[in-house]
Amino acid sequence: MESLLLNQINVPEKLLECYTSLGMDEVDLAIILQIQKSLRHENLFPTPDELSTKLTISGTECGMALRKLIQKGLLAMSQQQNESGQITEVYSLEPLWEKLISNPKKVEEEESVDGAIFLLFEQEFGRPLSPFEIDMMNSWLDEDKIDPALIKAGLRESVLMSKLSFKYIDRILREWKQKGVHTVDQARQASKSFRSRQNSPTVSKPKRDTSFYYNWLEEED
Repeated sequence: MESLLLNQINVPEKLLECYTSLGMDEVDLAIILQIQKSLRHENLFPTPDELSTKLTISGTECGMALRKLIQKGLLAMSQQQNESGQITEVYSLEPLWEKLISNPKKVEEEESVDGAIFLLFEQEFGRPLSPFEIDMMNSWLDEDKIDPALIKAGLRESVLMSKLSFKYIDRILREWKQKGVHTVDQARQASKSFRSRQNSPTVSKPKRDTSFYYNWLEEED
């Protein structure tokens, strides 16, 4: 009995009250609690298979859920150096605790908009995003404070230029920022100006189907 009482983790009441407002379901909540327990026992980066042994889902399903939690900005991955000088991956729940402190209703609205951007990227790339790509998108949204509509415009521009890659989109967004481009209308004008300066004819190349994005320079979807 004493051992049972001593081996506990602290769960904020607000997490139990507001987890659905953060876009989480019961599986997500269970994963968060299992990660919190693992961190308490100094297992700083439990694998999906390790976590799934304590859950009712498979390791693959757990991996997908972890990726979604990172996308939503509720779970973070970082690197740290251990005593042997080795670089290891670690999980952090700090983003979740920070969101709990903020207004849950506002967070829910932000997550809805941000989630749509992540889904749009996955649809265009035709695959799930990697942790590195998720971190890059979160950096655009949280650190650089780039409007989701402008990120969408950067994606469209990369499609139109047949250069679909995160590196190219990041270059577009940073160039727009340097030029003071902060809205979709300003991005349209910048792109039109760029194209008007291209005097040499381009070689005709097979193009991807850009029907979803083709008219972004003319009007908003």
